[in-house]
Amino acid sequence: MLDISSFFSGFLEILFRITINDVIDISIVAYIFYKIFMFLKDTRAEQVLKGILFLLVATQVSEILKLHTLYWILLNALDFGVIAALIIFQPELRAGLEHIGRAKFNFFMKNTQNTVEEILDKTIEEIVEALYSLSRQKIGALIIMERQTKIGDIINTGTKIDGDVSRQILINIFIPNTPLHDGAVVIRDSQVKAAACFLPLSESKDLSKDLGTRHRAAVGVSEVSDCISLIVSEETGDVSIAKAGKLYRNISKDRMANILRSNLKPKTDEKSFFKGGIFR
Repeated sequence: MLDISSFFSGFLEILFRITINDVIDISIVAYIFYKIFMFLKDTRAEQVLKGILFLLVATQVSEILKLHTLYWILLNALDFGVIAALIIFQPELRAGLEHIGRAKFNFFMKNTQNTVEEILDKTIEEIVEALYSLSRQKIGALIIMERQTKIGDIINTGTKIDGDVSRQILINIFIPNTPLHDGAVVIRDSQVKAAACFLPLSESKDLSKDLGTRHRAAVGVSEVSDCISLIVSEETGDVSIAKAGKLYRNISKDRMANILRSNLKPKTDEKSFFKGGIFR
């Protein structure tokens, strides 16, 4: 009973020593760990993190049980853990840093972009009409809509255009046997920036085996940036969309227009640093 009393008295003594700075410090650290966990949740990195935590626990257990050989092996393995983590988590670290870079640190923003939204509405209309015109003709196409993450390295692989978006330009680009039909068109700020661009291919094993290079490229670029990829299948004429590494197939014309509006139109609270922001 004396031990319990000593424990509680010590606990209360520590509790009373906590200052407002300590509370703020602990809250910030807890929030950071929470955001890291949510960022890694349901990714391949989550499984790797579980493996690292298991090694940490195993190292402590081997030290307690005086398993000297096992402890030495685990301890030396952990010495290289930081470098290994940087290599293993490279895609997640890059995405996380881009997420921070896209964050807005102000709480309130006035929506003064009526003109921008009108241009965006016109751009979406032109893109949708071009997609489904190509779909009816079963002409393959791949259009990348750049968002906050800049993909200038991909734009530089193609032929610069820097022209206004129109259905005529997009359809003409993808007509078979024309100089620019092979590759992707990148659209930035309602401008056709470049055509015949090369994209990274996805290595995801979740994609159907019947998908070709065009669809894998669309998913691949959406894995390394927050862009939206629009695809027209040359074989079936189906129109698909890829975002955040996921492929959604056979999208109807009305649904496509709604998806583009909800994802491309700026929102006053989009990407708030404290709200985290989501890809909707």
